[in-house]
Amino acid sequence: MPISLFDLNPALDRADLSRRFARDRRVQIRDVLTEDAAAALHRVLARDTPWGLAWRAGEDGPHGLDAGEVARLSPTERQATGERIFRSMQGRDYAFSYARYPILDAYLAKTNPDGPHDILLEHLNDQPFLDLIRTVTSIPELRKADAQATLFAPNQFLPLHIDSHAAEGWRVAYVLSLCREDWRPDWGGYLQFFDEDGDVIAGYKPRFNALSLFAVPALHAVSYVPPFAPVGRYSITGWFRDR
Repeated sequence: MPISLFDLNPALDRADLSRRFARDRRVQIRDVLTEDAAAALHRVLARDTPWGLAWRAGEDGPHGLDAGEVARLSPTERQATGERIFRSMQGRDYAFSYARYPILDAYLAKTNPDGPHDILLEHLNDQPFLDLIRTVTSIPELRKADAQATLFAPNQFLPLHIDSHAAEGWRVAYVLSLCREDWRPDWGGYLQFFDEDGDVIAGYKPRFNALSLFAVPALHAVSYVPPFAPVGRYSITGWFRDR
């Protein structure tokens, strides 16, 4: 029988999840999907996703390269880009680097109509999943979600920032982690939350089949993935919106 990409785990304790979100303005829902659905989604990301690159180095960027553009970069260009990113982070500039596939943009452009990424986006915006998010967050006004696939490989990171696009209807950010590895804390890639003094007040491991939700704005980052980490920190990320 065909496997849905988004079969929800029927055993979720939605009342407890809602209480935790109300208390902390964030929650990580473990085993959010059935095992089969999560495994199918992981295969889509690991085998069927044409990874591009998002990067910024101070005032240079942000850039969003598709898979073809990344493939055409020469070794010299790759090295120069990496050096610009690292020099920016050594100073006071803002920089980031991670692999991405813009699911919503590809859907609107009909890049691969009815492909697995299109089906994934439709599941995200279907009533069963939206109802779960509305219940957990107690925000009944949530109407839709956008999405991108992300992969944080060795030497990649997303430093401290705050999402505050209220005019665009952003209310709740999400990270659906599909990391199949038994991820060591030493491998980085944690979703971290900070207070105004720069102290880490919470951190979520990129565990398999876990959905992290947090109300925006919130100071957060994805910690640096060191060179010895495996390639496996896959996720689907975006925002739930009220317009």
